[in-house]
Amino acid sequence: MAEQDASEKRGRLSRPLVLGAAVALVDREGLGALTMRRLATELGVESMALYRYTPGKEALIDGLVEAYFDEINARLRAGSVRGPHQDGWRAELRRIAQAFAATAHAHPEILPLVATRPLAVPVSRRPASVLDLTEHILAVLGRAGFDDAGSLTVYRSFVAWNLGCMLVDKRQVVDNPSEPDPALRLGLHRLSATDYPRLRALVPRFADFDDEAEMLSGLDSLLDGMPEPPLDGFYGGDAS
Repeated sequence: MAEQDASEKRGRLSRPLVLGAAVALVDREGLGALTMRRLATELGVESMALYRYTPGKEALIDGLVEAYFDEINARLRAGSVRGPHQDGWRAELRRIAQAFAATAHAHPEILPLVATRPLAVPVSRRPASVLDLTEHILAVLGRAGFDDAGSLTVYRSFVAWNLGCMLVDKRQVVDNPSEPDPALRLGLHRLSATDYPRLRALVPRFADFDDEAEMLSGLDSLLDGMPEPPLDGFYGGDAS
């Protein structure tokens, strides 16, 4: 009977289910808690049952990035139900930035992987969800009238700004989670007030400001400095 139950559980597994469970585990307990054995326990199967869907721990970590971008793309699709976007390329970039920020808020432990894991492999071997979002951004810029060089300039600036903003905000590592005072919670009392007065004064304010509003305001300023495309023929489309 036990073997039959295990077989039935294996039969219900799928790659999205495995990756979803991995994301939930990391959200709850951090990346250090993620092992093949622990994930199998979460799913109620033997560890070997997972190898059909991911060949090992490193591939599972790459799967977290895949799932992260799947969620961004799903958020974009959910916002596209009213039809094509006609508000211009800048409005669409803001919408993508908001989807990225919402996903970063939902999965802060995965965010550092998003900044590093895709760069470790050639473009052609990156997860389809990563490629889909990249293709969508480049298509938005191309339809707006940017040439190849202009599209790449805007793309690089856009990605760097969004990722950088989220990393700065989310990497304020807590020293004492039970401490209600922001400065003590971040362990800033360990820094010399003489040597680091501004750092001690300003870091606690990371918890007080609206990071998404700051990110979008900075994005607008960044795009203001970009050359406008020669055409004014943007038309939208469903996000990939």
